[in-house]
Amino acid sequence: MEANYDIKNLTSFKIGGNISRMYFPRTIEEFISVREKEPEAFVVGNLSNILVSSDGYNGAVICTKKMDSISVDGNIIKAGAGVRGTKLSKLALENLLSGLEFMIAFPGSVGGEVFMNAGAHGQSISDVLKLAKIFCPEKGVVSLTNEEFEFDYRTSICQREPYSVLEAEFLLKNSKADDIKSKMDENLSFRQNKQPSLTLPNCGSTFRNPEGDSAGRLLDLCNVKGLKSGGVHVWENHANFIINDSNGTSLDVLRLMDEMYSRVKEKFDIELKPEVRFLGGNNEEEVMICKKLKML
Repeated sequence: MEANYDIKNLTSFKIGGNISRMYFPRTIEEFISVREKEPEAFVVGNLSNILVSSDGYNGAVICTKKMDSISVDGNIIKAGAGVRGTKLSKLALENLLSGLEFMIAFPGSVGGEVFMNAGAHGQSISDVLKLAKIFCPEKGVVSLTNEEFEFDYRTSICQREPYSVLEAEFLLKNSKADDIKSKMDENLSFRQNKQPSLTLPNCGSTFRNPEGDSAGRLLDLCNVKGLKSGGVHVWENHANFIINDSNGTSLDVLRLMDEMYSRVKEKFDIELKPEVRFLGGNNEEEVMICKKLKML
């Protein structure tokens, strides 16, 4: 355990204060041991879509990024929650397995990607997940099948129940290296042209796409590109990304999210749902905004 851990540089946003108690388990057994000691701990992965309060967090956080075991057995890849999506995608290519091409430029890790049913370019976690081990507070470690995850667009049962993904098995299809590589290159090119590089601190898409529409399109029509709040701004090339200009705070981000949300609500009567998760609670204004945006 690391006390008063400065989490800022671990997050994709490069924003965040001190965490009272920070844990980095390497195995499922270590994770269970920590959870037994810290039953209310907040579980994170690679912190690629989590906004941590600049005022810190008074509780315990378990980071699964060091739970990074990975193996291949035929057309099945088994990966720990901390395995990066990019590494998983490349391993699939090396073994001539198709189905994970969409992960090639993902900044997140397996735990978070299963949690939110990550996807892009016509592929998603729900297409390839065979089963996953999760931690359930009432039952301990259990395995859930694909069907039991109740996957939908950017969601799974883990967002409705207090489940933490520990390990996942992916059932893939045999394919040719050239075909897999071609799809990966297409995905990389798209992301490089349409999304900001991680050299620009950001948290990926700020809001989910409403059914049958695009959050980016709606935000663009509300003229939010370039909109600033303190040390952050909406990316000039895509209205659904917030960039930290190196000195932004969590409150800056939340105020900007509130403005983006409010403009779309006023113009289209559509309530955008944040894709970004929040960890904090020490700042009253942040809590108020998060409740409004249903992030708490």
